[in-house]
Amino acid sequence: MLQIKNLSVTHKKDLRPLLENFSFSLNAGDKAVIISEEGNGKSTLLKLIYDPGLVEGYAEYTGEILTGSTLLGYLPQEFPRECKEQTIYSYCMAAPAFSEVNPGDLAAIAARLRLPKDIFYSDQLCGTLSGGEKIKLQIAVLQMYQPDIYLLDEPSNDIDIETLEWLEQFINTCQKPVLYVSHDETLIERTANVVIHLEQIMRKTKPRHTIVRMPYREYITNREAGFLRQEQQAQNERREYRKQMERFRQIQQKVETDQKNITRQDPHTGQLLKKKMKAVKSQEYRFEREKENMTEVPDMEKAIFVKITPETRIPNGKVILDYRQEPLKAGDHLLASCVCLRVTGPEKIGIIGRNGAGKTTLLKQIASELLVRPDIKAAYMPQDYEELLNPVQNPVEFLSSRSDKEELTAIRTYLGSMRYTADEMAHPVRELSGGQKAKLLFLKMSLDGCNVLILDEPTRNFSPLSGPVIRRVLKDFQGAVLSISHDRKYLEEVVDTIYELTENGLHKRS
Repeated sequence: MLQIKNLSVTHKKDLRPLLENFSFSLNAGDKAVIISEEGNGKSTLLKLIYDPGLVEGYAEYTGEILTGSTLLGYLPQEFPRECKEQTIYSYCMAAPAFSEVNPGDLAAIAARLRLPKDIFYSDQLCGTLSGGEKIKLQIAVLQMYQPDIYLLDEPSNDIDIETLEWLEQFINTCQKPVLYVSHDETLIERTANVVIHLEQIMRKTKPRHTIVRMPYREYITNREAGFLRQEQQAQNERREYRKQMERFRQIQQKVETDQKNITRQDPHTGQLLKKKMKAVKSQEYRFEREKENMTEVPDMEKAIFVKITPETRIPNGKVILDYRQEPLKAGDHLLASCVCLRVTGPEKIGIIGRNGAGKTTLLKQIASELLVRPDIKAAYMPQDYEELLNPVQNPVEFLSSRSDKEELTAIRTYLGSMRYTADEMAHPVRELSGGQKAKLLFLKMSLDGCNVLILDEPTRNFSPLSGPVIRRVLKDFQGAVLSISHDRKYLEEVVDTIYELTENGLHKRS
């Protein structure tokens, strides 16, 4: 159905290889997840499979992508900008399959996604939908096409927990193969039976890929155990090599000393020493051959490193927020009759709720209060990064406040710890992946010494490999965190108190 032969992909601007000699077949029953650190080419690979024209501006490739007459259904990572000013009805009408689906089937699709049954005929602008509603709308249109293969780029982004559970069921029960990218570890653990791992090793100069047909957690466990065994074996071999070389040098030095002290009157001893030196040289060559055949020290792509300064501690009794909004509205639309939220000390609050419930609206209002408070240092990470990021700035320019040599050197060091290459540090923000943009905002909060973090879906663009690092950092953070999240591992590992936003207000979840 889908066959890829010897695919190699190169980033045009950096001349950095993203893939080398990648071959893969997607078969019936496959639920294949592509994982990698941010910026390693996951989305590029999906775009290339669907339509090579989508990447021709920044990447070139060799190899074959064979799809035959297979109908591909592609969900992009970001909702198309040009469609945001369209009505939902216009957006659906642009899909030829829409007019071929009868109203009963349309209603069934809407019901499965918990969308209003008449949503597809709505005059509401697509740009006014919540992030999760946009994802649902795109998935609904894909279902109208009934493709032979689903290519899904971050389908789990921004959708609520109930829809995430529906998505898991959809992937697991779908009769068609699914190739997808996701940062939701729970979703991956519950759905993937094939793992495609793209890595950049040797300081991001060489790509490596691994394809295994096994569940994700089993792959990660086997990978870590394998690397540990390889590292231990490599260390043992090198330790034994050093011991052998030390003994060899002692023998060599003794023979050389004896040769210097030999007299012409003792030719027999001289011949014996020559033979002994020849044996020593032969042993040296053998050691060199053994060194070449030693087990390699494993070169694995390490997760990002990020740290928030310890000076961010908040006293336990300090009132961070005493918020009341009655009612909560988005324009003329009533979201909740009354919202009350009190936060004291270094609490970590998680807000959940259905898509469109008003979570982002609420968090923006809370942020507007906290960002101007002189007694705290607050930072806001929006769901749409472009609210804070200038698309033409590069990462160093975004993080710099003084632009002196010392600051710029420090910033490049920090970016390096977040796995930016020197070339990526010079790229304009618009060319960065979603995960790389998220790294920038986290790094900015760290450098600014913020002690109150207001985060809208903070883990949504971090890879399954970087996600545990971010969760650990936020768990250990000694300031306050107010966040919206549908990431079940984040809610379980980081958050102290979960509130659900409904039309009646915020309700604490047990």
